[in-house]
Amino acid sequence: MPDDAPKPAGKARTAPMKFGEGWLRDCWYYACEARDLKPGKLQRYELLGEPVLLGRRRDGAVYAIRDICPHRAAPLSAGKLVPEAGGGESVECPYHGWRFGTDGVCKAIPFLPDEQEMDISRIRVKRYPAAESQGMVFVWFAGDARAGLGIEAEPDTPPPVFPGAIGRPAIVDHMDFDTHMDHAIVGLMDPTHAPYVHAAWWARSSRRMKPKAKLFEPSPEGFVMTRHATSKANRIYTILGGQPQTEITFRLPGYRWEHIQVGRFQLLALTCLTPVSETKTRLSQLIWSDHPAMMLRGLIKPFARAFIHQDGDMVNLQNQGLKYDPSLLWIDDADTQAKWYQQLKREWAASRAEGRPFENPVKPVTLRWIS
Repeated sequence: MPDDAPKPAGKARTAPMKFGEGWLRDCWYYACEARDLKPGKLQRYELLGEPVLLGRRRDGAVYAIRDICPHRAAPLSAGKLVPEAGGGESVECPYHGWRFGTDGVCKAIPFLPDEQEMDISRIRVKRYPAAESQGMVFVWFAGDARAGLGIEAEPDTPPPVFPGAIGRPAIVDHMDFDTHMDHAIVGLMDPTHAPYVHAAWWARSSRRMKPKAKLFEPSPEGFVMTRHATSKANRIYTILGGQPQTEITFRLPGYRWEHIQVGRFQLLALTCLTPVSETKTRLSQLIWSDHPAMMLRGLIKPFARAFIHQDGDMVNLQNQGLKYDPSLLWIDDADTQAKWYQQLKREWAASRAEGRPFENPVKPVTLRWIS
């Protein structure tokens, strides 16, 4: 599109994204479990480098607004949720009592005399669309330039749905990785690090590496490693018994969905990567299962946590090299998923900027590596 061509209405021009910098917009990001938000309680999160107040109204609806009072910059999350005389509720700033509705619009400035007329409804804090789905809370971060004025573009897609995730997860764990989201994601989908990073008696060993061949296909906003037998080199799968079959799906902006079927039982593992800042990414692991092994989840959880910590330790080690901003070398099939991720990001950003449908660049292919 020429530089002097008119931009699509309501869309912001998007510059090419450098790996390890910035984040995708016009996306739903995982924020927390739904049970973390109690009616009337105000909670502060940092998401995509922005302070966000997440809360639940007393009618049960979730909401998200910028956690900075525009008067003197006090965090609104340090205040309280109060009822309004005409109905509804508002967040009261702890510093001077300014009140903002859960839609971000100013409702009251207590110290303003009646004779000092002022249209306070023109004062607002940024509102982020928030949604509750499958026991999780997602926040939409728009790319619309008007969003900086507190006029948030509404989502044009629903929050992600993960088939089979019903009820509360059996296991939930979180860990902050001290790295940009891009590095966290390519580490998550890297198929060849496990024998070295996860070399433990209960995981696998580099002495048991074997050739792998996996069929990949495009899926909505990502790709899927089609259903296949789990690796016998990974001893943790022996807990499930039988002959586990697994399917692994990745979708933008940072979700990995693993579905393991063992006879009539299933185990569903969702990994959500959420940017906190340019140098910190939160990994959230949620597991649902009707497998009898989940009766031992108190014993299983420490192993799952140790597995995540091994990845976190490697991230910290990797940072010693990344601080010099080196060029990264991507090798054939083993790194194809990392290359797909970059292509998917570029296409998502371009499609949003140009106001056209997203076209998945991934094609069906069998990838081969040794691990």
